Amino acid sequence: MFLILRFLITFAVVIFIGHEIPGFEIKDETDAFFFAIILSAVNSIIRPVLVFLTLPITILTLGLFTLVINVFTFYLATVISYGVHFHSFSALFWGGFVVWVVSTVTNYFIWKTNMY
Repeated sequence: MFLILRFLITFAVVIFIGHEIPGFEIKDETDAFFFAIILSAVNSIIRPVLVFLTLPITILTLGLFTLVINVFTFYLATVISYGVHFHSFSALFWGGFVVWVVSTVTNYFIWKTNMY
């Protein structure tokens, strides 16, 4: 249940990013769906490894390095997916930032309500 809820929220955020952030292009909703699947897989498999490997840097920057990790995983998902492209680094940064903020808020409410 938790994974499905997180995927649906990620899918909604990807649709929002595609419409609102200039320089971030999604061809259609099918490509957004597959991009959300890829992004969820990258965030659940690769991101924890990156967070563990960069733990000293994350501690030194008081957790802000996780934003760099999220932007990198967002970039990696755009490289893997077919119909999602970014035209500038700022579009990539703001897309990763929005996903990071929504993911943090979602995790907070899910753990607060003990829905795991």
